[in-house]
Amino acid sequence: MIDLKLKVRMKISVIWVIVFCLLLFDHGIQCFHGDGRKVQSASTEQPYRTAYHFQPPKNWMNDPNGPLYYKGIYHLFYQYNPYAAVWGNISWAHSISYDLVNWIHLDHALSPEDPFDINGCWSGSTTILSREKPVILYTGSDTENRQVQNLAVPKNLSDPFLVEWVKSSHNPLMTPVDGIDPQNFRDPTTAWQGPDGLWRVLVGNQMNGHGRALLYRSQDFVSWTRSKDPLHSSTKTDMWECPDFYPVAIDGKYGVDTSSLEKFTKHVLKASFNHHDYYILGNYTPTTENFSVDTDFMDNGSDLRYDYGQFYASKTFFDSAKKRRILWSWIQESENTTYDIKKGWSGLQSIPRSILLSKTGKQLIQWPVEEIEELRAKNVSYQSKQLKGGSVLEVSGITASQADVEISFDLSNLKEAELMDPSWVDPQLVCSQKTASFRGSVGPFGILVLASKDLTEQTAIFFRIFRSHDKYVVLMCSDQSRSSLREGPNKASYGAFIDIDPLYEKISLRSLIDHSIVESFGGEGRVCITARVYPKLATDEQAYLYAFNNGTFDVTISNLNAWNMKKAQIVSATKRRKPHLN
Repeated sequence: MIDLKLKVRMKISVIWVIVFCLLLFDHGIQCFHGDGRKVQSASTEQPYRTAYHFQPPKNWMNDPNGPLYYKGIYHLFYQYNPYAAVWGNISWAHSISYDLVNWIHLDHALSPEDPFDINGCWSGSTTILSREKPVILYTGSDTENRQVQNLAVPKNLSDPFLVEWVKSSHNPLMTPVDGIDPQNFRDPTTAWQGPDGLWRVLVGNQMNGHGRALLYRSQDFVSWTRSKDPLHSSTKTDMWECPDFYPVAIDGKYGVDTSSLEKFTKHVLKASFNHHDYYILGNYTPTTENFSVDTDFMDNGSDLRYDYGQFYASKTFFDSAKKRRILWSWIQESENTTYDIKKGWSGLQSIPRSILLSKTGKQLIQWPVEEIEELRAKNVSYQSKQLKGGSVLEVSGITASQADVEISFDLSNLKEAELMDPSWVDPQLVCSQKTASFRGSVGPFGILVLASKDLTEQTAIFFRIFRSHDKYVVLMCSDQSRSSLREGPNKASYGAFIDIDPLYEKISLRSLIDHSIVESFGGEGRVCITARVYPKLATDEQAYLYAFNNGTFDVTISNLNAWNMKKAQIVSATKRRKPHLN
């Protein structure tokens, strides 16, 4: 039975959406509720539409753009094709929320209508200037298909919904001159202000096949001057798409504003390349524009990523209301384009995640924003449950296709763990070779999600423990090899090593399951792996959840909690047409 507090929270969510719609009505905008599970027609089944992840009602979506918190409202802009479920005609779609869970879709903020963006309003960022003035910097593809950087401002600053935006008469502000490749010059970051009062922004670039973050400065946010040297570059990567640059507090519990000049911070530089989002940590000195990194991209086997699965073109913003930094990312399909067109949509957004620097200072920690827990409903729990080697335990009593699962394990036979082969340097390769069905000593153990009753379909998220000299190595895998009986989907496996010593702490996992997406957080957010899966049998009410141990030795589930997740409130809004006067 759903408790009283949960019923109250659910009613509050609905009430807030109604209140938003009434306020929008006063601004000449009316709302209508659309069932996101039915896109093409009432008779078309949509088993892979998500229930609580953000996605538009139909068509193509990719990069999140310019998320921000403004006058009590969260805004998300994103790359969108208004006409089809494939990339093209790229505009900035716009949605708002009071809690990062329930959303109202508004009219598009930017459309490709001008010479400086006629071939697409591509990715970019928002920055809040003095006097609480938000602005957009974005890449436009101009009449010559050059990539140029443009500015847009709100038409009415008193409008908390920021419904209408006006493109600057000064556009384009930054153009590919002095040897910049016009096809590799895009995705400006959120700007930050230095101690000299000048604004700074990075733009992704490639020179001679290598990635760079070009640095520009401005006094008025209109006239920009390029720095002689990039803020950072690499000889081991290609084009840096969607760069992001921001401070994180050292040993802090809160996020830091992008323009923060606090001393006890490190800076994160993130770049999207090789189909993943990589980041490095370092110390930034704004007076000299020096960014001294701890370990560079791809150096010494370093492979710091936000997520080791399907996760790309991410963007962060500082939430001033709760003093936290929040991360969004585009989660693309793992199906073919033909099927995307058939179902009428493509792409969705990750659950927003909070970001902190780990206590060691060597990596970032990510965790789903706390607001998502408001969708938790019916709960099933286990404590101190032994999982014998080769056993499977069904977790019944919840809707397994739409769930939030937290589980932790105790291990007692670590000395029996397999020896780590020194050649196992690529965790994804190890996970692909040692799937969930490949029996080891200590592991694989974990959960089977979106599984059919007979386990012919299953997505396994699991751990293995290895011995390496005088320490233990923990491997986390997301195995999609048996995720669907259908032939079309990509069924690649993903994996990462986690910085955990199992002698002194439990192995923990949290997975958010939403029909065709599984976001998993291992070791309290030290490793994140996102998968897209499209089961043929294990959909809706026919999906099951299991805990399993396919290792030789027993493990103990110290604690397991699984919840049904309610559907988020998603409402579309559009401008009211003025009555026609004869």
